[in-house]
Amino acid sequence: MKIRFLLPTCWFITAVSFAADLPKIPAKPIAEKKEVLFSDDMNGSEHDKCWHRVVDTFVFEKDALKGTQTRVKDMPSKDGKSIITAHAAVYGLEVPTKNSVVEVNIRFEGCTMIDVEFDDRKYTGSHYGHLCRAQVRLDKVTIMDEREGSQNEVIKAMKKDPAKKEEAAKMMVGKSATFPVKLEENKDYTLVVETVGDEMRVSIDGKPVAFLKSPGIGHETKSKIELGVAGQSGWFDGITVWNAEPTK
Repeated sequence: MKIRFLLPTCWFITAVSFAADLPKIPAKPIAEKKEVLFSDDMNGSEHDKCWHRVVDTFVFEKDALKGTQTRVKDMPSKDGKSIITAHAAVYGLEVPTKNSVVEVNIRFEGCTMIDVEFDDRKYTGSHYGHLCRAQVRLDKVTIMDEREGSQNEVIKAMKKDPAKKEEAAKMMVGKSATFPVKLEENKDYTLVVETVGDEMRVSIDGKPVAFLKSPGIGHETKSKIELGVAGQSGWFDGITVWNAEPTK
């Protein structure tokens, strides 16, 4: 049976906190949509070859895309020579972008986090080429500059050295921002992630909820878009990606 993602009659997002330590969220969009780069309504059994497995487990079912985290704890590999670490479920989309608007319909059904991430696998300055992402939880939205923050290889190495942990923490300042929201399980939301230059703006059901300006967001070649789900389970029903320009 089709899972429909209609806008709820009541809007369940709290007013955004404009605390002094959080960036001010632009009231109007920062990106102007241009041509469509990719679109999938998730219907049927055939889907674009741009989609690919990254971390288990995603399945197309009920005319939607269901993500379920199955790597829930660290486990030894089959040969016993390494450890397979716990990780959110991740599904990849080979759609190169620079400035873009990503619109995706989401639904929490037991999961704790749903996100949209941008990567460049050829970039070696951050772990696995992670660049930036927008993480959505039921009570908050976080925008992260991972290239210059949490996934930066220099910072990750410094964190392992007790003498450099404080310096690493200072380098992380301003590389992420978390804003409170109030979402509900089993409710349908339209998530929009605008990425223009070194700025990212997130809106839910047309209401701006998060914003960050940070250098890593401005990475020239975002070769991949990835959808993530932590916990069990999260749904995506339809995604569209536009090329974009800064609004005038």
